[in-house]
Amino acid sequence: MQDAKEEVRAKLNIEDVIGEYVQLKRAGRSFKGLSPFSGEKTPSFFVSPEKQIWHDFSSNKGGDVFAFVMEVEGMDFRQALEHLARKAGVDLSLYDSKGSQALAQRKKRLLEANRLAAGYYQQCLLRNRHAMEYVFKTRKLSKKIVQEFLIGYAPDSGSALVGALGRRGFSKKELADAGLTNRFGGDMFRGRMMVPLMDPSGQVIGFTGRIIGEVEGAPKYLNTSQTLLYDKSRHIFGLSQAKAAIRSSNRAVVVEGNLDVVSSHQYGAANVVATAGTALTEHHLRALKRLTDDVRLAFDGDKAGIAATERAIAIGSNVGVELTVITLPGGAKDPDELVQKDVQLWQQAIAQAAPAVDWVLAQYQGRVDVTTAAGKRAFTTAGLAVVRLLGDPVEQEHYVQKIAELTGSTVAAVRAKLTKEPTQERVLKPTHITSGEQTSDELVHQDDALAAVCIDAASQDALAHMNLDLFVGEDRRAVARYLASHPGKAIDDTPKELQKYDTYVKILLLRADARYAGMEPNDRVYETARLLRQIEYEHKKQKQRELIEELRMAENSGDEKTANELRVTLNALIKEIPRGKR
Repeated sequence: MQDAKEEVRAKLNIEDVIGEYVQLKRAGRSFKGLSPFSGEKTPSFFVSPEKQIWHDFSSNKGGDVFAFVMEVEGMDFRQALEHLARKAGVDLSLYDSKGSQALAQRKKRLLEANRLAAGYYQQCLLRNRHAMEYVFKTRKLSKKIVQEFLIGYAPDSGSALVGALGRRGFSKKELADAGLTNRFGGDMFRGRMMVPLMDPSGQVIGFTGRIIGEVEGAPKYLNTSQTLLYDKSRHIFGLSQAKAAIRSSNRAVVVEGNLDVVSSHQYGAANVVATAGTALTEHHLRALKRLTDDVRLAFDGDKAGIAATERAIAIGSNVGVELTVITLPGGAKDPDELVQKDVQLWQQAIAQAAPAVDWVLAQYQGRVDVTTAAGKRAFTTAGLAVVRLLGDPVEQEHYVQKIAELTGSTVAAVRAKLTKEPTQERVLKPTHITSGEQTSDELVHQDDALAAVCIDAASQDALAHMNLDLFVGEDRRAVARYLASHPGKAIDDTPKELQKYDTYVKILLLRADARYAGMEPNDRVYETARLLRQIEYEHKKQKQRELIEELRMAENSGDEKTANELRVTLNALIKEIPRGKR
């Protein structure tokens, strides 16, 4: 796909693509505008047509046109490539193998069948008075929201859609592969309000049908089954309509029902999406993480909802999102009902979401009597099973203390039970900052220093006397080592030795042009020296935190010999940290 990627890149101007999302103004050789990823009021988002690179100083994100679309649209690389290929008029199937070309053509036909089906259902809605009354009066949907979500109506007949698409040249096999027919070859959806399922770019890939009226034995909701296009373990309903609001609010709200999403959007809560019931998967959370780290769940408080939340906690810890849970006020059965009553109540419930682990503990606490021995045993067993899902030891310690307080037990007893009982879940990677991890501010300092050194040969002397292993990541260390080994040579393009890191080097050069090009040479040298000192200081502070944690563990375990050695090392390190910063 590299050749396809380069053809797409060659046919698109990065400033034109980004200009569809960000209002750009010329700033020298670059363009600048307000970041689409933060609520800044002073432009710090730069685009370089010359380098085909963008960089956002407010979030420290950057990359090429594909990286931008992935960030702003919440897409993976393949989705971004397909999206930009359509915009550039590039046929990606030409770059595939023969088998892949056939698959791409098949997917194209299924997308077209679903697109035409959505249009057909919309026309049927306008021609059916009973369906119109249900959509606009019973469900109270507005004309605008019906158009935005392409809501329609499937006529209550055996093969109306099959006939309509058959006349457009689609075979019965193609309609079956698209999920539009039943096992008898007739229409899958009959007598239902139709809500299209769309991919992140807004292409229709399936449908949810809500039955109108009462039909004995018929399910209230009917969804497209698994197809080449639709996979419920990956699909997020409403994402194409919600992604802009998720970015601007920096939070995503996940509900159980598709119509909960539609109602929320109608009344202004446009950052709401849904998965297939409570079946939240890692694919769902990874897709949402591209847009925000703040994910709020509106699941029922029943047994299924608690189990779903527990599964989500484990996945969220692995993926690295902050999960909270929304409790609906006033006995509302779902967000749709609450929104119809008062959208402000829904907005308040979203704002007051509780951390997921706290919510689960509260649910368990309400089901047992924690004043009895049996209740304490049951509550701690259930609660600690959730705590074990957390990857961060500090977060685990917080909830161990909370469980001890709720049961009137000692922390030592609860911790002993946490350690003693077998772990049923796999150990997850920490998602919070622990030993050896760097904050975003520290990485910004490293990027700023390298950017300045790239364009200032005089600053490279300071870099040559530094421990280059302090730089985080393969790309930063590679650039630092190159600059240190080529003293007196500023760079204005990616050297051949750094071609593997071409995108990062171009981001550094764009950063340098925007931030340091206008500085006086002496000021630039002083600023670079300050940044390099800051990097060394941050490394020592991180080492200090690690030693303090190791000392605490040694003291708790009674290992006095190790504790004394750590105290000596810690005191020596503290002396190296400038006064006032210790």
